Amino acid sequence: MDQLTATAKTIELVIFDVDGVLTDGSLFIGDDGQEYKAFNSKDGHGIRMLQECGIRAAILTGRSSEVVKHRTRDLGIELVMQGHRDKRPAFAELLKETGLDPAVVAYVGDDVVDLPVMKQVGLAIAVADSHPMVLEHADWITHAKGGRGAGREVCEFLMRARGVLDDKLASYL
Repeated sequence: MDQLTATAKTIELVIFDVDGVLTDGSLFIGDDGQEYKAFNSKDGHGIRMLQECGIRAAILTGRSSEVVKHRTRDLGIELVMQGHRDKRPAFAELLKETGLDPAVVAYVGDDVVDLPVMKQVGLAIAVADSHPMVLEHADWITHAKGGRGAGREVCEFLMRARGVLDDKLASYL
């Protein structure tokens, strides 16, 4: 087993950024100020499967949005931190709330604001279309772009490392 897979096998919590990771980074804002985001349904199902396999999911995003509240509620994600441009204090709060060591946490990001947390976790993951500095500091980079299946790819990678992906997928046959 290579070191990346060995590390992935130990992950107990995956923290996802939203804009640029679970979306393609586009923000749609109506004349009334209402914000809209497009989420990938396959990413969402991957997060559901991941949680069913015992790996927790969290959201840590710099923006605050009602859309994110609705999406996380739909996916059963209980650890949701919004409106944190400096993500370090929110990350510390997540660690305190979960009682986890950073070594068993993965973080999925795409932009430079994600780097302070990515540098603290056991597994730093960047989506394919991340900022070059983020790609440089990532332990693993998805093939898919943000909002285009990268979230699902992360979930399946972690389930494969734990040896549960094949059984999880077989449950649909």
